[in-house]
Amino acid sequence: MSTRYLLLWLESPLQSWGHDSKFGRRDTLNFPTKSGVLGMVCCALGAGGEQKELLAEFAPLQQTVLSFVRTRKKSEDERVKLDREPLLRDFQMVGSGYDDKDPWQSLLIPKTAEGKKAVGGGAKLTYRYYLQDAYFAVVLEVPNDKSEKIAKALQAPAWDLYLGRKSCVPTDFIFRECFDSEDEAIKAAQVIATEKSLLEDFRVLDGEYEGDEVFSLNDVPVCFGEHKVYRDRRVTVVNV
Repeated sequence: MSTRYLLLWLESPLQSWGHDSKFGRRDTLNFPTKSGVLGMVCCALGAGGEQKELLAEFAPLQQTVLSFVRTRKKSEDERVKLDREPLLRDFQMVGSGYDDKDPWQSLLIPKTAEGKKAVGGGAKLTYRYYLQDAYFAVVLEVPNDKSEKIAKALQAPAWDLYLGRKSCVPTDFIFRECFDSEDEAIKAAQVIATEKSLLEDFRVLDGEYEGDEVFSLNDVPVCFGEHKVYRDRRVTVVNV
């Protein structure tokens, strides 16, 4: 399959990229997940439902994430990284006011272990975690025959785009450019970071390499829609 590489810039006061959350506690990774990025692509395309065929095309393709942090000027020729902002924890009351006869709304109502509505209507207090003041460049490998369509959709999306959750509104343009190689896209990302006085903090690579941490993520979407299905991928985090 012939492929190209899209450069996406993800910047917002708040971002949240869940991958292993329980209902009452919604954690976030410290970088964008593949399922989150592909979900954003589907939103841009206006592609709802399961999207099994589209996701099957993307499953073997690479995603590289570069994380950047703000800096301060130490001298005329040197900048130093500022400490990352701590996670923000928010809480929300969910599960009340929904129509249990609507198949989509009923999914938002907490149930008992038997699948029945809980006493008191199922309202529940949940905890949500967010990254603060985060900057990411995502280099997404896409099929060549879909690259132009996706690029146009990201610039004029069918549905609103968010960085993980609806409260995480992007504050800069997401789509930047399409490249023939990953190296070209990474160099372009570093130029953007330099213009914003940012320094690279760490990089997330698909696969196992010599790095600071190698682990599995269950974030490769096989099926979206009402009954979501994901499979695992191995990633390597390299501190810069």
